[in-house]
Amino acid sequence: MNWYFLVLSKYAQFQGRSRRKEFWFFTLINALISMACSLVDTTLQLPTLMEGYGVLAALYAVFAFIPTVAVTVRRLHDQDRTGWWALIMLIPIVGILVLLYFMVQNSVEGSNRFGSNPKQNDNSTLSV
Repeated sequence: MNWYFLVLSKYAQFQGRSRRKEFWFFTLINALISMACSLVDTTLQLPTLMEGYGVLAALYAVFAFIPTVAVTVRRLHDQDRTGWWALIMLIPIVGILVLLYFMVQNSVEGSNRFGSNPKQNDNSTLSV
């Protein structure tokens, strides 16, 4: 859960680098919270704002959008790629697969143009 809060503490920070662990733990917890919101929406029969999204799930999606984009950009920076590569997800199917491939790749060793390697920084390691 600490990784989730770490990403939220960098809510709109697009500079720097993020480790795989930070990205994937945030993604996992984000998905679990989204499913819980959808379950509550369905159970309480809350009105839907758009197809498939209840009020609670839609509000959470709006809240989580910016940190999700920010951690994705920082993850791309960790591989010495510009954040603009995130737009590849707009290409149906292939774009998502390419972005997924980028997200599972290891960090670039040492420093790059976006900063030092977060794996080597003691202050960015958290116990999970």
